[in-house]
Amino acid sequence: MCLAAPYQLEATFHAVGMSPPPPALAESAPPATGRRDPLEESEFGFPAGVWRSLTRLRPSGARRARTWRSPLRGPWLTSVLGAVLLVSLPLVTITGLLSYIAYGPQFGQAFPREVGWLRLPPFEWPTSPAWLYVLNQGTHVILGLVLIPVVLAKLWSVVPKLFEWPPARSPAKLLERLSLLLLVGGVLFEIVTGVLNIQYDYVFGFSFYTAHYYGAWVFIAGFVVHVAVKLPHMVTALRSRSLRSELRTSRSATRPEPLDSTGLVAAEPAAPTMGRRGALGLVGAGSLLLGVLSIGQVVGGPVRRTALLLPRGRTPGSGPNDFQVNRTAAAARIDPGETGEEWRLVLRSPTGRRRFSRRELLAMPQHTATLPIACVEGWATTQRWSGVRLRDLAELAGNPVPGWARVSSVETIGAFRAATLQANQVLDPDALLALRVNGVDLSMDHGYPARVIVPALPGVHNTKWVRDIEFGSD
Repeated sequence: MCLAAPYQLEATFHAVGMSPPPPALAESAPPATGRRDPLEESEFGFPAGVWRSLTRLRPSGARRARTWRSPLRGPWLTSVLGAVLLVSLPLVTITGLLSYIAYGPQFGQAFPREVGWLRLPPFEWPTSPAWLYVLNQGTHVILGLVLIPVVLAKLWSVVPKLFEWPPARSPAKLLERLSLLLLVGGVLFEIVTGVLNIQYDYVFGFSFYTAHYYGAWVFIAGFVVHVAVKLPHMVTALRSRSLRSELRTSRSATRPEPLDSTGLVAAEPAAPTMGRRGALGLVGAGSLLLGVLSIGQVVGGPVRRTALLLPRGRTPGSGPNDFQVNRTAAAARIDPGETGEEWRLVLRSPTGRRRFSRRELLAMPQHTATLPIACVEGWATTQRWSGVRLRDLAELAGNPVPGWARVSSVETIGAFRAATLQANQVLDPDALLALRVNGVDLSMDHGYPARVIVPALPGVHNTKWVRDIEFGSD
């Protein structure tokens, strides 16, 4: 069965919300009251024949609206679910946009690079607290997963609206449905691509980062319009019933909401198979389960064993190097000859160029810091790193107060084989060119012979297998 897009638009416009649409056009003859037949002339100014033809051409699926007979559906339940999304979806959106900023779009290394008027206000991503990116990205990913049952329940609560016919009777209603297309299409696209990205490595035939960024703005546009139009109706619906009272109502005592013009309440409701208390409990239990199965990837420690939805990051090392890695040396096609005894770190600055062996770097003053690595897919791990401070290397290079630093890897493939660091990231006292972790040398998978570790920096910009660092001036 294929339904026209306007059905989907109308259905989901109630997805956050709440506002009753006008009653569907009658198929019977006009009443003998002297009032104008609504089919005589549409609000578009179309002749009556057009609307009569539209009514007669009702798709077969539209006649199935009566099969949706759950006595739970109604403006109140839809509004309760909408209120949860109203509070939580903006948090998911904001943390996603902050993650984009953390990638340093001012250096052209956030994807997409060119966003035109969608460019966010630039600011220097902070290095303190060190767990800032862990918190931001963990919130974005875990909350996004937890909300999946709520989004699905919201769509279920308005499914009868998918079958409303005719789809629109005025420019205002058409605009309303177009905004729904942005809202529902945007949130479903973000959920599906987000879940696939955190579970599988590069499964798309397009850039996930670019698609996810633009998809977020499509969702934002629909969300803002939807809230502006529907918020008063949601508040009215929420006030129509007591949440506490509904949570105390058993299945046998559950009654349908009064019939109204929203089209959500079944005209011939079936007997309830569960109460609203049970429905909300089922949604809450689903969200709790997803949270339990994924939160361990951020918290770490013994709780990590419960993270059955652990994304990527499943290839650990051994001993002190036994922790998550997103990209192995083999996957990055690292040539062992590039990281052996002949390896040299090259430091560049406007005043010159210097080279150091790993032995010479180990002979320099070493600094130890306990810092996390947080991946955009949501997992995080905290380890004890030792190496040379980046600000000491900047001084050795002849540029003690650099405006930025460009770190390049021996890796020759991949979008993140190099990263540009902000001045505050270079000069942070815990920002390191790490040579050892947890008291032993780095393994190849963790970046041997040297890697960058910077507080609150996205994991992919903590460049592994470092070849050279250029310290530049503004």
